[in-house]
Amino acid sequence: MSRQIFVDRERELEFLERRYSSEKAELIIIYGRRRIGKTELLLHFAKDKPYVYFLATEKPYHENIRDLQRLMAEFLGDPLFSRISFGNIDELLMAFAEKIGDERVVLIIDEFPVLIENYRPVLSLLQRAWDLKLSKTKLMLILCGSSVSTMETEVLGYKSPLYGRRTGQWKVDEIPFFNISEFLPSYSVENLIKVYGVVGGIPAYLLQFDPEKSFKENVVENVLSKGSYLYEEAEILLREELREPANYFAILEAIASGRTRFGEIVSATGLDKSLVSKYLTVLQRLGIVEREVPITATHKEASKRGLYSISDNYFAFWFRYVLPNRSHLEAGLAEEVWERSREDFDAYMGTVFESLVRKPGVFLRLTGFRFTKLGRWWHKNEEIDVVALDGEEERALLVEVKWKDLTAREARGILKDLERKAELLRLDSWEKRYGLVAKSLKGKERLRVKGWLVWDLSDFESLLSRSISKNSLLSSGTNLGL
Repeated sequence: MSRQIFVDRERELEFLERRYSSEKAELIIIYGRRRIGKTELLLHFAKDKPYVYFLATEKPYHENIRDLQRLMAEFLGDPLFSRISFGNIDELLMAFAEKIGDERVVLIIDEFPVLIENYRPVLSLLQRAWDLKLSKTKLMLILCGSSVSTMETEVLGYKSPLYGRRTGQWKVDEIPFFNISEFLPSYSVENLIKVYGVVGGIPAYLLQFDPEKSFKENVVENVLSKGSYLYEEAEILLREELREPANYFAILEAIASGRTRFGEIVSATGLDKSLVSKYLTVLQRLGIVEREVPITATHKEASKRGLYSISDNYFAFWFRYVLPNRSHLEAGLAEEVWERSREDFDAYMGTVFESLVRKPGVFLRLTGFRFTKLGRWWHKNEEIDVVALDGEEERALLVEVKWKDLTAREARGILKDLERKAELLRLDSWEKRYGLVAKSLKGKERLRVKGWLVWDLSDFESLLSRSISKNSLLSSGTNLGL
């Protein structure tokens, strides 16, 4: 199966087009985890513009530079340019800038961290070229990289030779949930949320799922089956990105097994506290792990009450269902593993559904409630899934999220208990509203008539339909005034 889908990325494209239209020299940094769709984004942006796209490889540094030189010669239509001997990348870039003169050209250097790894002086050489020549041209130079740690420290960091030279940067994230349907247009909202729980919003992973096959078939064939693209992807990514993958594995295994407090992770891994702290920081920077604190916690409380979770859904699923079942999966028992895991998967989806509703864009579209702060609250054995605070108006919306089919009576019980828990939040003078999001909710309209705020997957379906309509209008060129 081979499919090519370019989805969403409106904000990213708008950012790039704005920088392109400046008609000034631009040094743009684009980065984000592997498989997130950076290359597709940049090629989509550049397709109707004069551009040179170069992908750095593991070849020796000077061979990479010669490859870049050949691409520049092809762009210029000047075979002689490829025969000039350039000592380094700074000389090559300045010569190219001289050749294009006042023309607006996009030069994309993809996987820039590979060049840094092969030849560290490349950063200083690039700084020299920018200061002496490139900054005085109309060249739009884009440096792109998948190694988030390298891009943030070596390229964007304060100690980088390029510090202060960049004119813009963008970290590319997963596509929004409501765009996932463009990969799997025949899937119900419930199945789209399940897909989101397995692979998140990573375009390359979504492309592995065949829209003609059921959710179960896709999971069994494309994630749980040995030899499939997603079967070893987590290991490959960690080995590519990190120097000590075994220690990161141990930490992620501990979190996936329910050790969410710092002390619990230290005990489970047997690693030194300082090392665990360092590794967790790296995993947070990569977007694989997040640390949450109760939304109403003071600064002092926040330092002690944080809980860690695997925020990347693909990694969360992989460490929960692939790694622990490796022996059976290696033996070709993917379907048996899935059937045995289905009950636990429902519990897992409860956590996924909560985190989805807590996504700012999803929560705002679903509830219409504007907030200055959004998160979760817990204290001892009490917990509220979603707390939205509007600090300016002193209003709060408290919401419970259940991946279950509920009756009106069950819903009223949950909402009444939510009112009780609200008293523990120390928001006495605030106006408080209470809500519930469920998989399905019988008597939903009757509850709404009585003033309760309730939603279920049919409301997600409505939002999805609107999103599809909007995207259809955008792709057809209709002006929405957005």
